[in-house]
Amino acid sequence: MMTRPQQGRTHRLTRPSIAIAAAVAVTAGVVAAAPDAKTAEPTPKLSLIAASTSVTLDSWKDDPGVYLDLGTYLTSENGAFELKVTRKSYKDPVVATQVLRNGKKTTTKALPAGLVKDFSGLPGFAQVSVTDAAGKTVLKQTEAFCPNNASGRIRPDAPAQSKYPQSCPVNPFTLGSVWGVENGWASNTYAGYYAKPVQLAAGTYTAKISVTKKYRDLFGIANKPQTVKVTVRERSWEEEEGSGSAARSAAPQSAKSAAGTQGHAGHAGHGGHEGHQQATDAPAASAHAAHGAPARPEAPAARTTGAAPTFNVGHGPYPPAPPALPWALKKESLQRQAFSAAKVGDRAGQTDGSRQAPGAKANAKRPTGKATVPDVPKPDLRSLPAYGITVSDGYEDVPGKDYLAFSANVWNAGPAKLVVDGFRSPGKELMDAYQYFYDAKGKQVGYTPTGTMEWDPRPGHEHWHFTDFASYRLLKADKKESVRSGKEAFCLANTDAVDYTVKNANWHPGNTDLSTACGQENSISVREVLDVGSGDTYTQDLPGQSFDITGLPNGTYYIQVLANPENRLKETNHKNNSALRKVVLGGKKGARTVQVPAHDLVNAN
Repeated sequence: MMTRPQQGRTHRLTRPSIAIAAAVAVTAGVVAAAPDAKTAEPTPKLSLIAASTSVTLDSWKDDPGVYLDLGTYLTSENGAFELKVTRKSYKDPVVATQVLRNGKKTTTKALPAGLVKDFSGLPGFAQVSVTDAAGKTVLKQTEAFCPNNASGRIRPDAPAQSKYPQSCPVNPFTLGSVWGVENGWASNTYAGYYAKPVQLAAGTYTAKISVTKKYRDLFGIANKPQTVKVTVRERSWEEEEGSGSAARSAAPQSAKSAAGTQGHAGHAGHGGHEGHQQATDAPAASAHAAHGAPARPEAPAARTTGAAPTFNVGHGPYPPAPPALPWALKKESLQRQAFSAAKVGDRAGQTDGSRQAPGAKANAKRPTGKATVPDVPKPDLRSLPAYGITVSDGYEDVPGKDYLAFSANVWNAGPAKLVVDGFRSPGKELMDAYQYFYDAKGKQVGYTPTGTMEWDPRPGHEHWHFTDFASYRLLKADKKESVRSGKEAFCLANTDAVDYTVKNANWHPGNTDLSTACGQENSISVREVLDVGSGDTYTQDLPGQSFDITGLPNGTYYIQVLANPENRLKETNHKNNSALRKVVLGGKKGARTVQVPAHDLVNAN
């Protein structure tokens, strides 16, 4: 069962999935009907460019801090810039390899050991220094760079779509990722909400941005720093009150809020992704609001940056970074061209990538004929160890209780996606659920009954949940069950890129959020999909879902995340469905504590 989303709480966080949104630059004299370019050279030429010589950034009186989006981009010419980032297990370090493609020939180049420590991007990639009007240096810092960041084409004959994923995952238990800047494209070097806002008083500044030497040497990037004039203007919410809804939509999101209450916003009302729905562009935000998630207001951002939130990049306890429209146009070509930002969104004549990925459409009718499980590729459901582990009280729901909250992810290692359709019969409250199977060409070749789907009518939920997908248990030191989570039903969505290096991984999965994947009360059928390489994170944060530890003695326990607990779903392997995470409970009633030892090399609670 599920409980309603809580409000008014703050949470711990770290995430960065990164900015997503591939977009199309709007400039004078650029036609959209150009053919796709072909990658002809094996070695990409990388360059740092600035889209504009000046930007205006906002600092809010009631939420001081400037998001330092300076409009700089890394371009890739003569081929795509591609990195494969993996680890063999949680006992092994993360390693990165550059992939070089020349027609059908593919070669690889190992990057220095220890250069990349996680999956969130290239650390220390950009050097940023800011001087004030008097020439005094007021800020100097290095920033990480995710090649999958908000991006766009820099020439009209570049490929119309980037083949690379739309984010750099930072679920602490990610296993593999692919990063890239498409040939003829550019990616924003700004890290969005994952770069902390900086304190700059209202005034004028000069920013100098460069690629650090280790990356210039490694990738052959010319040492050509970019200079951008920065105007910081101070604004206040009170002054904006009279400006109407447009001003309200641009209200600032504090770093604390972005890293706190909103941090647990992902699958809100998503059968347990309670309170952690990512915010998006306007239509998406409205859809999410229907699931009980507070809509995330846009970050304060100047017109020249194009920064604004987009669709979900994962429903773990982490917020997404805002995208930026692709100002990645050659600096010299901009000198005599006027350009302006198109409003983020999809509409006639504009497709900037901020559209929410639609959920896969269910079959109109339930299957007929004999159910069969053909000998074709099937999904492989696996569990990640629990993370985001904290102790909380019962809030206003059940005061006086102690609870152990955590995040859990079940992912699909493939080689086939998990497809489950639900069909209702008139007058019945439950849908009958069926798992579907496909051959190598994508043709549906079989199905089998696999339980039910149930409608949750409570505010903040109001969608269909598939039963029998996962269960969560707290085991004693001897691995015997002590407490079981009340969470029983789920709406599947591809919230986290767990390993995009596995066979048949889909780098652009659909139904990445709840507004498209879980149906409505009057739905006659629903399709829920877990694609290859992606996982679905649920935060067990509320009483009824988190573990009630009020009466448990202090000591060692294990959180078990168990996929497909009744083995009703057909898989390639049923022996890898369980993951354990050790925890040590302490303290006294009303003030319980939890220690979370490192899981091999992953030291994240």
